[in-house]
Amino acid sequence: MAVIAISQQIGSRGAVLGELAAKELGYRFLSGEQLIGQTATRFNVSAEQMKWFDVHTPHFWDRQKSDGPRFAAFYRAVFLHEVAKDRVVVAGRNSAHFLPEKCQGLRVRVIAPLATRINQTAADEKISLAAADKRVREFDTEVKARSISLFGLDLDEPTLYDVVLNTSRRSLPLLATSLAALAACLDSDADANPSTAMRDAAIAAEVHAALIAHPKIRDAQVAVKCSSGAVRVSGPGLVPPWDNLVIGVAQTIEGVASVEVGAEEAPITLTTS
Repeated sequence: MAVIAISQQIGSRGAVLGELAAKELGYRFLSGEQLIGQTATRFNVSAEQMKWFDVHTPHFWDRQKSDGPRFAAFYRAVFLHEVAKDRVVVAGRNSAHFLPEKCQGLRVRVIAPLATRINQTAADEKISLAAADKRVREFDTEVKARSISLFGLDLDEPTLYDVVLNTSRRSLPLLATSLAALAACLDSDADANPSTAMRDAAIAAEVHAALIAHPKIRDAQVAVKCSSGAVRVSGPGLVPPWDNLVIGVAQTIEGVASVEVGAEEAPITLTTS
């Protein structure tokens, strides 16, 4: 396994907990902010745009033209590239949801009561309690709406996680020790297949992100799968010369052993006389 993905509420100190657990395990630690910075650099997008995407959901009339799905694909590619390296704890608002279901890893939700989170946010951001109250409530609403809009997921649904931790009930060091112990126990039962599945998921995500980042492919609808490094890209209109362009882009991704392109037939247009 060797991967812990933490999804945290604002003011819940999930990142601090993640850092402590990583130290206990001797793992790397990455925050959502660090991953956003890496994503902005790798895909040549504004860090401010990425931060806006990470929190806000587009209004209904903006969704079709929003860059949200593209930014999500970019972030997912960077996230999976890092977790495929193994031995890492990642803490962000949606980190647990970017971990593929078939890949072994510990999905954790870190929460705390509203009043606790307001006090913590006021201290962290050096703002008044009134301002912190407004910030936390608005932040909760935006992040939840964004997750539902982009991914169809309710962040507050406990069954999405392996563990839900309330940081107001026990000390962070104790929770970190417990989390590290659980991860170590699960790690002892792990086999090679989940690691292979994680690498394949990372390759597929990176190929998909590279394709939609390409100016000539950007708006094309493509699906990418990977098995043991063998990549298959499918979508409407992937015929010459587009198939060769797709193959060339996919081959730039580390770990790709082969690339197959499958063109789907475009829907038949019915005409009436």
